[in-house]
Amino acid sequence: MRFFRRYHARVPGPITRADVAHVARLNRLALSEDEVDAYAGQLSAVLEYAADIAALDTAGVTPTAHPLPVSNVWREDVPRAGLDRAEVLAQAPASEDNRFRVPPILGALP
Repeated sequence: MRFFRRYHARVPGPITRADVAHVARLNRLALSEDEVDAYAGQLSAVLEYAADIAALDTAGVTPTAHPLPVSNVWREDVPRAGLDRAEVLAQAPASEDNRFRVPPILGALP
């Protein structure tokens, strides 16, 4: 919110078409006139909403990452035996040196 307060203090009023066109030009974006109009309205609405939130008194509110208490619901991590290597390699299309053999994907090695 600190960034928003600094930025909002420098920007009087809503985002204009010229602001959107300037930012688009800086980012090398080709926007149509309709897109410039649409983005100007949308960005103004976002800044108004952010201003409403920044105006709230949150001095006594504890910061949270989630509105509800969350607990880990995963199962216990228990080691177990894996698959038999010989059985798995027997089902592979090709194997070599006790590993899967696959075609090179980046070309021949140097």
